[in-house]
Amino acid sequence: MLRWILALLLIPFLDAVLLAVVVTQFDFVGWVGMILLVVLTGLVGMLLVRAEGRRTIRKIQRSMAEGKPPTNELLDGALLIAAGAFLLTPGLVTDLLGFLLAVPLTRIPIRAALKRFVIVPYADKKTGGFASGNVWTIGFPNQEGADERSESTGDGTYDLGDDAYTVDGNDDDSYTIDFGDERTDDADDDRDDDPLAR
Repeated sequence: MLRWILALLLIPFLDAVLLAVVVTQFDFVGWVGMILLVVLTGLVGMLLVRAEGRRTIRKIQRSMAEGKPPTNELLDGALLIAAGAFLLTPGLVTDLLGFLLAVPLTRIPIRAALKRFVIVPYADKKTGGFASGNVWTIGFPNQEGADERSESTGDGTYDLGDDAYTVDGNDDDSYTIDFGDERTDDADDDRDDDPLAR
């Protein structure tokens, strides 16, 4: 967290240094010219962000109409919000960052890197790999946790604890499931009425 705060404090510092260097090195620019340049880049950037935002909204609507999740479009929207914030902040470095996030040519690789290195690892960490399709079909992903949750018996079954249920099979391909105390007498009566519950 401290890294991100220092990075955010570094951007205005670089802006101030760059503005001072440009004004002192280029006499024809001057302070008035520099202020006009910063305002002009901010205005042009905001027009670009507005146009790209409208385009992104149309793409979101199109994806939703086709029944596809608009993941890339939502990331584009978030990057455009960040671009607008950078472009509203006066300075050349923030304007450059804003233009990098607003122009589609540079925004698409930034979006791909963001998905690959930030979003997918975070989603995998929170869901145990289920979000990206890395699901466990057998065993447990964390073997220590599996030993704590269940104990194996000699016949290959696992005792799941208080939430366990038993399945009794008969020779005529029917079975009953005993859920313990969770079922009531009313539920048993309903089961007798339903031929598919047997």
